[in-house]
Amino acid sequence: MAAKKKTSGKIFVLDTNVLLHDHKCLYNFEENDIIIPIVVLEELDKFKKGNDQINFQAREFVREMDRLSGEQLFTKGITLGKGHGRLFIETGKPIPTQMQDSFSENTPDHRILAITLHVNEKNPERQTILITKDINLRMKAKSLGLVSEDYESDKVKNIEILHHGVETFDGFDKNIIEALYQNGQVPRADFPMTDKQLPANQYVILKNASQSVLAWFDPASQTIRRIEKHSAFGIEPRNAEQTFSLHALLNPEVKLVSLTGKAGTGKTLLALAAALHQHKQYKQTLLARPIMPLANRDLGFLPGDINEKIGPYMQPLFDNLGVIKNRFTAQSKELSIIDEMQKREELVITPLAYIRGRSLSDAFFIIDEAQNLTPHEVKTIITRAGEGTKMVFTGDIHQIDSPYLDMQSNGLAYLTDKMKGQDIFAHVNLVKGERSFLAELASDLL
Repeated sequence: MAAKKKTSGKIFVLDTNVLLHDHKCLYNFEENDIIIPIVVLEELDKFKKGNDQINFQAREFVREMDRLSGEQLFTKGITLGKGHGRLFIETGKPIPTQMQDSFSENTPDHRILAITLHVNEKNPERQTILITKDINLRMKAKSLGLVSEDYESDKVKNIEILHHGVETFDGFDKNIIEALYQNGQVPRADFPMTDKQLPANQYVILKNASQSVLAWFDPASQTIRRIEKHSAFGIEPRNAEQTFSLHALLNPEVKLVSLTGKAGTGKTLLALAAALHQHKQYKQTLLARPIMPLANRDLGFLPGDINEKIGPYMQPLFDNLGVIKNRFTAQSKELSIIDEMQKREELVITPLAYIRGRSLSDAFFIIDEAQNLTPHEVKTIITRAGEGTKMVFTGDIHQIDSPYLDMQSNGLAYLTDKMKGQDIFAHVNLVKGERSFLAELASDLL
């Protein structure tokens, strides 16, 4: 018996990049119907092989479609379950004249547009919307009179936390500041701030006319505690934000840290210094970053074996390690510790592609340039954490190299938004650059 044709709700046509961004996207469109253009399946076929996250997403989406369909045919639509619509695959359609006059090339994007036009004309009583993370394709769709939107299910609505530095409270109660200096802590009940102003592991600067103090909310003891500056493996914090960052990185109760801020604020350097400072507490220190070349050059363009290929992409991590090494003499104990850790592979710099499938126990794991990761990639990485592991994500949401991510949809922003307030999570946004006056000026003006 044929399924009853649905005549209400919207119709969403999905572009390939949406499926590669989130293989579970089919379940985020409520009771509306979803159409996958046949050309999207062709494109997915190109991404099935490989170890990168994008390859995993392609394989998982195809498996999900196979599970949903079973012996059914997509021509009649496959139900997505209670509270969801139906899934269709739309076969190729001729390029209409209006598109031929505008777009000379027969590209996959243009074939997706042709299918969207066909669906829109075939269903005048329902709104057809093309969902794509490609801004240019959205503009092309709109030029043809089609409604097109970004995939926003995992977008952060409010990213203010990622723009501002540490909260500073002026004109604060003098008695509380004096109590913090005398006793080192104040009960949460005596503190005049709401839970929204002071979530777990929130860092604050409290000031009055004559005094100021650096403090944080300790969720375990339900107290506000004073923070003093401490160095880590030769690295001294140069401002309040760096002091807070080191405190979070050295706090054994905080298992997940996100450090955001522009270039030169010391995010990666502080994380690496903290990891080396705690080398006895962890069996291994891992440093990783997504391979995201600025000019979209594939690894295959570079000569040599895999280590020689990834070397240029990992160099910033080696640079930070070099900064720390240069603080010590050749005969120093600290330099011997670093050399010994590298020999025993207790200090490893690796591309993120090699992390999938691993279980990381008793590890200090630093993920650099996390703004170039999708929310699903961040989730995949965190779920690798075993007992005793601490994870640190660093990045600048204003320097995103991925063409399908922005300040609201990248994994670093998503992580910070979703984890804020959790007892094992801490976030610091570093504002002041400490690399050099030139770097600070360029970051602000260029």
